[in-house]
Order: sequence, then structure tokens, then C-alpha cells
Amino acid sequence: MYGEREKIPTDIEDLDMALNGGIPKGNVVLLSGTCGTGKTTISIEYLVRGAKRGENSAFISVTEPSIKLLENMRTYEFFDETLLDESKLFFIDMSTVYRKLGLLGQDHTIEDIDTLLNSFDNVVRALDIKRVVVDSITAICNRLREKSRIRDFVYNLSKSLTNQGATSILISEIGKGMTEYSVYGVEEAVADGIIMLGDIERRGDLIRTLQIIKMRGTPHSRSRYAMELTPNGLILVPVLKWGDTGVRI
Repeated sequence: MYGEREKIPTDIEDLDMALNGGIPKGNVVLLSGTCGTGKTTISIEYLVRGAKRGENSAFISVTEPSIKLLENMRTYEFFDETLLDESKLFFIDMSTVYRKLGLLGQDHTIEDIDTLLNSFDNVVRALDIKRVVVDSITAICNRLREKSRIRDFVYNLSKSLTNQGATSILISEIGKGMTEYSVYGVEEAVADGIIMLGDIERRGDLIRTLQIIKMRGTPHSRSRYAMELTPNGLILVPVLKWGDTGVRI
């Protein structure tokens, strides 16, 4: 009989229940969704909860300046700014990394990919990072263009993060109406887990939803949940088609 894999609790209570205790240590999870579904907020809460546990956590921002992200996160009660001063929570702007590495072009060459991977590896190692979020992997892949380059980059990045003991979230930006979990189809194949965010319409209102599509290394719920982003953090309620509990659609 095989032993159960060590899990990293997200410390988001409802999410941990759906995950049967948390994310298996070292997994790379694709968090997919359209604009406005809560990808960034959920991933930052995951980092904050980890930093409060004493796990060094890093948010690597590709599409938005971290100063703007911090302004938005200050409205949430779970966000603790002292974690930044204590060097437990880090926000890293990829635009700064690109400048330092001299990667200023719109397209990355094969050599650029190696440079970029080494940069990620060095940051995670130097800061002893145990929780990583990349927002978004889609924006990086857009510069790689070719599927073979994207596959190599995502695979090698995932391997590097796992080898260093980090449990990671790669944010995937998808368009409205897409049935895939990633733009290029490569990201979802490489990832150990996929969490899909979306919207359902109910009586004229849009309700955010969350569903765990896959998670290697643990049994988990595959139910669809209605999701609310409260000042205290994420809350999930099962979406039911009938019955007296949950959210009806």
C-alpha cells in the first residue's frame, strides 16, 4: 500500500475541503479563467496564508505592476503588509527582470528561454521560496510563439519549481467561450493540477464559480462551487441544480 503524499494546506478552508486537505507538495497547478473571475485574488490569498505559516512566498507579476496589485490587496482583511517587511512575502515584476536580463524584444529566442529559466531558478533558490504564483504564464508564452518552445519552457519551469520544493500556481488567461484550460493547450498537459474559474448567470447576476478539474496525488471534489471573494477570503458553496441547499441555477 502506498503512503499518501505530503500536502500543502492552502489555509483557505473551503478550498482545502474540496482538495481533501490541500495541494500535494511540489505540484504545479494551472489556475484558469477569463477576465474578472478572481484568479489573482485567490492566488495572492494562497501566498499570504503560506507566508503566515512561515513559508516564503513569491508573486511574479508579468502583466501588472506589483504596486498596483498591493493597492488592491489592502482592501482585504486577510492581507498582512508586515509579511513584506519580514521578507516572507515577495512581489516581483517581470518587466524589471526582463530589463535586467536584456530581454527587451517581443519574441524570446531559445537562448532567451534558458536565461529566463535560470532567472526563475535563481530567485526561488536565493529567497528559499516554497509557494510561487506566476501571473500569468499566458503572457510569458505569448512571447515564445512556437508550441515546441512553450512546451519546453513550461515543462522545465515546472520541473525546476518542483525540484526546489515549491508548490506553485501558474495563472492561465483564457478567452470567454473557450473550452480549453489554456491558450496553447500545452500548459494544461504539463500541469499537475487544473482549477477552473468561471461565471454563471442567475437572475441577471453573474456568480463566480470554481471547479477542480484534476489534481495529481490526491482524491478531490469535482463539484462546481459558487465562489465569493469576501474581505476575509475565499468562500465556496456547492452549486446545485435542485435541492434546498447551495446555489441553484
